[in-house]
Amino acid sequence: MSASFDTAYSQDDTDSKFKAGADFYSNYIWRGSNYGTGPVIQPSAKYSGKILTAGAWASTDLNGFQEADLFLSFALPAGFSAGLTDYYFSGLEYFDYSSASGCHAYEINLGFAKAGFSLSGNYIINEAGGAGSLGGDTYLQAGYSFSYFNVFLGAGDGWHTFNPDTGEDKFAVCNLGIGVLKSIKVTETFNIPVTGQVILNPDKEQMFIVVGFTF
Repeated sequence: MSASFDTAYSQDDTDSKFKAGADFYSNYIWRGSNYGTGPVIQPSAKYSGKILTAGAWASTDLNGFQEADLFLSFALPAGFSAGLTDYYFSGLEYFDYSSASGCHAYEINLGFAKAGFSLSGNYIINEAGGAGSLGGDTYLQAGYSFSYFNVFLGAGDGWHTFNPDTGEDKFAVCNLGIGVLKSIKVTETFNIPVTGQVILNPDKEQMFIVVGFTF
């Protein structure tokens, strides 16, 4: 699931706890892996309270690859957070929860953020053949945001690095990159955030350049 920059339902209602947004990206790269082909639109809607954040996020490309996720997270003291994400890949039977062909992967999300530094730990709790999770899949990421750019480093196993051709599953660095964010002013009350990233996946020996913007 890609991170997004949210805009409120009404540009004048900046205090609204209910927000909706849509990201447009040149391609969908998540944790160092390419999902689908070509440009994608990624709509989202969420509720953000002081402690609880809950919502839905989706991605679709021109060739029909679709993903629709549900998530919730709780803000904890001292910059910590905890949450749960349900990853669902459209086109599969929604109520199939079997390990052989199930289409839902459930992930526990733990995070910490303070003064530009961020750290996250993620753990898939179930095997779902349709979603591609092995069960026990782990992903760790650290990042730091500077004034004009951010850097990140992520490593994982399971569906992040698993090779279906050889059956090899190892914990490896799979997401290394740098990103920039620029806000383009349209009116006095409306800006369009534009992002750019260069991403390297050392495990798969692949590099990606991603550009996107948000409404």
